[in-house]
Amino acid sequence: MTPPTNQPVRSVFASVQLALLLLFLLAATSIIGTIIPQNNPPSFYIEKYGAQTARLFQLLDITDMYNSWWFLALLTLFAVNLVVCSLERIPGVIRTVRRDGLQTAPDQLDRQPCRQAVDLTAPVAEASQRAAALLRAHGWKPREAATADGRLLFAERGPWTRFGVYVVHLSILIILAGALVGSSTVASRLLRNPDFAFKGSVMLPEGESTGHILAFKSGRRVDLGFTLRCDAFAIEYYDNGMPKTYRSSVTVLEDGKPVRTAEIEVNRPLTHRGVTFYQSSYQAGREYIVSLAKQPDNLTRTAVVPPAREVAWPEAGVRYGIVNRENQGEVTRRLKIWFDDGQGEPALFWMPAGGETTLERPTGTYRLQARQLYATGLQATKDPGVWLVYGGCLLMLIGLYIAFFLSHRRVWVRVEPTAEGSRLLFAGTANKNRLAFEKKFAALVNDLDTHR
Repeated sequence: MTPPTNQPVRSVFASVQLALLLLFLLAATSIIGTIIPQNNPPSFYIEKYGAQTARLFQLLDITDMYNSWWFLALLTLFAVNLVVCSLERIPGVIRTVRRDGLQTAPDQLDRQPCRQAVDLTAPVAEASQRAAALLRAHGWKPREAATADGRLLFAERGPWTRFGVYVVHLSILIILAGALVGSSTVASRLLRNPDFAFKGSVMLPEGESTGHILAFKSGRRVDLGFTLRCDAFAIEYYDNGMPKTYRSSVTVLEDGKPVRTAEIEVNRPLTHRGVTFYQSSYQAGREYIVSLAKQPDNLTRTAVVPPAREVAWPEAGVRYGIVNRENQGEVTRRLKIWFDDGQGEPALFWMPAGGETTLERPTGTYRLQARQLYATGLQATKDPGVWLVYGGCLLMLIGLYIAFFLSHRRVWVRVEPTAEGSRLLFAGTANKNRLAFEKKFAALVNDLDTHR
């Protein structure tokens, strides 16, 4: 018979060698994607790697590797290989699972890895009943059939565990499907809907709002469908001036009305309507938020004050401004404040940025607070495939547990007449963890031997 013309192609896609090669390529490229920073502006790569290398990165989509056409092609090819391999082997597993153990030939029992014969003085019928009772006592559910010269009992546990590896295969396919669904390349090129999945960022100053972000790589404006407002940004520093932790207090607005408030920190994102915001960076501003409170008049005022600019507070009859700053890098440590209430000489003093100072003046007591204005850098991601990935990971854990810790166990008991009564041949096998099965098999046979 002439083999089908597509047999060579099918054999290639069903090859274990191809699967190993694809796994190696995926692992190698993933390592490259970890070493080379992703989704940075072109100037970053030119400055760090040089113009020619940056041009090569751009040509091969290395700067957004996990959304590149060739990486997605590798994932697709691996998925095809996995499907073909599974379809090639599942029919054989089904035949093994559906095979009737009562149809097992005597010579096959003699070849089982676990075998032990026990002689009883009871006739075949009684010996068969004792063997069945023994199996039930050990948690088996035996079936029985007559043979040419006696009886045959068969019981099995966990035939479905042979499909554990294919549960793992299915979980991998689900994870790959989730990765493809969440890919911006698939969303823009295949689905023709770039807003279906995207990754981008926004730099949002305190007190300002935005209803869009800028997508990585393309710089395309992506409308969120809602408004995000940065209410405040807080940052803590180590003694050496390095940032210790920073967080953004934000409000989500829909149709101009606030619907929720949240704090975004590193490893503590905010998700709203499928869009997840991550705290990724910040930027120190050149302006300052100055708050004044006057007693006993019980007046308060908060304003954004640029350096070297006079600000008037007519209600309190005062003027003030920032005349000098002491910076550590981009972070302001101290501010020199000029304050005039129209009585006597104006006050001129230093105060710590983020701190508080009290002034006693002829016109009243003034409590002054000043802190640097920041802009929060947020990364925004819409990944509709993330739940597929989570579900695939959960399914993989189940499949791995089945594949490594559970096994298909089978036990036969052949009962044959002898001159003194009956001979029982116990035979058994397990497709995995055979050492543990051998111990349970020995305990089963010894239990019958003890109660002869």
